[in-house]
Amino acid sequence: MTRYVKVLNQTQGTTLVTRAKWCESFLCRLRGLTFRRKLESATGLILVQRRESLADATIHMLGVFFPLGIIWIDAQRRVVDHTIAHPMRIYAPQAPAQYVLEGDATIVERVAVGDVLEFQDR
Repeated sequence: MTRYVKVLNQTQGTTLVTRAKWCESFLCRLRGLTFRRKLESATGLILVQRRESLADATIHMLGVFFPLGIIWIDAQRRVVDHTIAHPMRIYAPQAPAQYVLEGDATIVERVAVGDVLEFQDR
């Protein structure tokens, strides 16, 4: 069964994404948003790794046709890095991360490194 969560920024008291698909499986993480033509507003994808890592949290934008806001989050749900990712590039976080939130490019405007996020089941 597919799991979806709402992502809140506890530090700033805001909602980042109202519906994010929870991707724990290798295939879900591998596919990500590849070959999609758009991302609906306030939606996203959370790539869930087994542990904090630089290598495992690296993402590719191969086959993604629009910019994404990327937020890397550690095991304590603290933002460790964020960027706007552009098609056909590879991005790695500045610090180890366990979760990668992919959403509309504007989500990076609503977070800062050190903010604490919350994942609420929907």
